[in-house]
Amino acid sequence: MTSTAGPEVACRSPQYHREFSVRIFLAGASGSIGRRLTPLLIAAGHVVTGTTRSAARADDLKALGVTPVVVDVFDAKALLKAVVAARPEIVIHQLTDLPDVLDPAGLAEALARNARLRMEGTANLAVATHTAGAKRLIAQSIAFAYAPGPEPHAEADPLASAEPDAPGAVSTRGVLALEDIVLNTPTFEGIVLRYGRLYGPGTWNTPNARAPLHVDAAAQAALLAVTRGAPGVYNIAEDDGAVTIDKARRELGFDPAFRLAS
Repeated sequence: MTSTAGPEVACRSPQYHREFSVRIFLAGASGSIGRRLTPLLIAAGHVVTGTTRSAARADDLKALGVTPVVVDVFDAKALLKAVVAARPEIVIHQLTDLPDVLDPAGLAEALARNARLRMEGTANLAVATHTAGAKRLIAQSIAFAYAPGPEPHAEADPLASAEPDAPGAVSTRGVLALEDIVLNTPTFEGIVLRYGRLYGPGTWNTPNARAPLHVDAAAQAALLAVTRGAPGVYNIAEDDGAVTIDKARRELGFDPAFRLAS
């Protein structure tokens, strides 16, 4: 199928095409995935309100065609007001609280902050999604939190232990809380995208990481989930044997080779 993207977001993917316009509230529009996702959403004809915590980045979002909102997800009242005002049909959760540059010395603290965002921030966003009457919440999770066991891991496989002394327990608790909120709030459809280890612009990893995922392919998965896929969990990664992505290929049309042209 021929792409209808303008030259500013031209890309190489047969799955990239217009379907119909949707009003979208994108939480985390100025983040590493959000920066790649916003032009895809706009080029697909969607009407996007996007959040940032930085007033300096609001003008960048506006230049992309996004209605910017400066808000902190921990400010529940301000977030609720922003989401309701946007009248979204779909809410996309691409929020993280991680540094732009990996600092091993500060990693434990960063992971704790990120887990708090997944727990408290997701809860605030879910309340706002419900109150605004949006029909679907799409949220990013991770595909490298499975418990040890046979690979490739499918979406129904158990996640790692969240017991206090277990490796990665802080991150697991955040993931479990996020996924429970998104999947089990009865007033909207919940889609969880379990992303692999991100590489590409604005990320930490390399393509040699276990369960790698280019940030552009992560953005494409979120774009596809706006109009496709039943509620539930989808592994979103490259096909390196760590996780199976058959469900995402089949139900979303996900293509791990997807890249923006620039």
